[in-house]
Amino acid sequence: MVVREAKAVGTIRLSPATVRRIREGTVEKGDPLSLARLAGVTAAKKTSDIVLLCHQLRLDGVEVTPLLKDDGVEVTASVSARERTGVEMEALVAVAVALLNVWDAVKQYEKDQKGQYPVTRIEGIRVTSKVKRPLETA
Repeated sequence: MVVREAKAVGTIRLSPATVRRIREGTVEKGDPLSLARLAGVTAAKKTSDIVLLCHQLRLDGVEVTPLLKDDGVEVTASVSARERTGVEMEALVAVAVALLNVWDAVKQYEKDQKGQYPVTRIEGIRVTSKVKRPLETA
């Protein structure tokens, strides 16, 4: 048996006023960081439903960590499984969906007078590590 682990990261850029709202807890839809965490974990578990050629895996662990920064939110996802294939797609999907949920939670504050998003952007979604190692037996 082989343990597979992957980590991914991505960022959503937000206006300073929106970052301040998140920090102060005044986002009308709720805490975007909590939403990101829950949405990312759920998304990792449903990756094979979203990514058409991805195998359905039994995940052993999913950790989604949103971090509020001065210019937005960075999300890191770590996924592990004892499977025959890697879990990098699950980590990437977790990050992407977590970031989309942040956007949804704060979009009313990000729009300009024309209803556009001049600052908001999701960027840098990437795999930061991928590990395959033998399962240690006790």
